[in-house]
Amino acid sequence: MELTFPVIDFSKLNGEERAAAMEMIKDACENWGFFELVNHGISHELMDTVERLTKEHYRKCMEQRFKEMVASKGLEAVQSEINDMDWESTFFLRHLPESNMSEIPDLEEDYRKVMKEFAVELEKLAEQLLDLLCENLGLEPGYLKKVFYGSKGPTFGTKVSNYPPCPKPDLIKGLRAHTDAGGIILLFQDDKVSGLQLLKDGQWIDVPPMKHSIVINLGDQLEVYQPSTHRFFHTNST
Repeated sequence: MELTFPVIDFSKLNGEERAAAMEMIKDACENWGFFELVNHGISHELMDTVERLTKEHYRKCMEQRFKEMVASKGLEAVQSEINDMDWESTFFLRHLPESNMSEIPDLEEDYRKVMKEFAVELEKLAEQLLDLLCENLGLEPGYLKKVFYGSKGPTFGTKVSNYPPCPKPDLIKGLRAHTDAGGIILLFQDDKVSGLQLLKDGQWIDVPPMKHSIVINLGDQLEVYQPSTHRFFHTNST
């Protein structure tokens, strides 16, 4: 049987279809641990700017370093599957409890500014989602946010990842199969190149790339019983 990845229209939570949308979220959480949100309220213009500046930053500051790493390890000529590395160029921005934005080298001021703005929007969406999960679980509003707050406040950051074209896509995964720690993960993925997959009932299901969507993943701390295993494989764009 072909499985269809759950896509949820967030705007329906504000109208007559709220009960049906809540049921879809409940089913996605219980049976998938993943779902994709459209009409989530984050500005499309902001998302387009984040994508554009992220790609510009990679080309200016990270692409050459990645190529040098590949050359130094002889990865272009591998003949057997590589199981101990990811084909990924990445850096991490920590927003809470204390920002490390000023410590990341090579970030231009307009990029820092837009990533701060994007983080504010993602945090608001994450808190909305946590309260929807509380509602579905019969918990009081704010319960899950309080659980993840900790003594210094919640831990919240952005992992920025690029997956350059790979000469041996059948031998090196973009990201190996894994589960995600933490509470709730919000992913803004490329909408033109499919790559993210979720392991569901023994088969790998594509997470569909959709323009301006946000993919939601319940982390290990929320999804205690069946952590979602996922990976990123290479489908190189032309």
